[in-house]
Amino acid sequence: MGQTITHVGALGAGQITKAINQVIVAGTYLAVAEGITLGLKAGLDLDKVVQAVGSGAAGSWGLTHRSHNMITNTYPLGFRVRLHHKDLAIALATARQLGVVLPMAAYVDQLETGLIARGYGDEDVSAIARSVREQSGIG
Repeated sequence: MGQTITHVGALGAGQITKAINQVIVAGTYLAVAEGITLGLKAGLDLDKVVQAVGSGAAGSWGLTHRSHNMITNTYPLGFRVRLHHKDLAIALATARQLGVVLPMAAYVDQLETGLIARGYGDEDVSAIARSVREQSGIG
């Protein structure tokens, strides 16, 4: 799978680290989806916007590699919504056990539940933008 092995702690720490990754991915994709939707509603040239903000603090793998999906509202498979949803559920369960509040992850969990219920579970997880766009009146 990966080329780098990083020992993060005792038995089970790797599972929690994977959960942390899924929480961060959820937040990144949601933030990109919200920014793209704002730009769409404002009528901006989003390719230029992504280029402008991508070289600064907003730059991320998700912005670079998934913003085009969100701009065009097409979500070819990268990592399935339903698989991310499963992993995010593990993260949320771990957080509950530890008494940690993850409001953004919980919100993305709700968005993904809706996407799966509507038949979008096999699209790329960047399809979170589909929900943000729809809630903003953009089909």
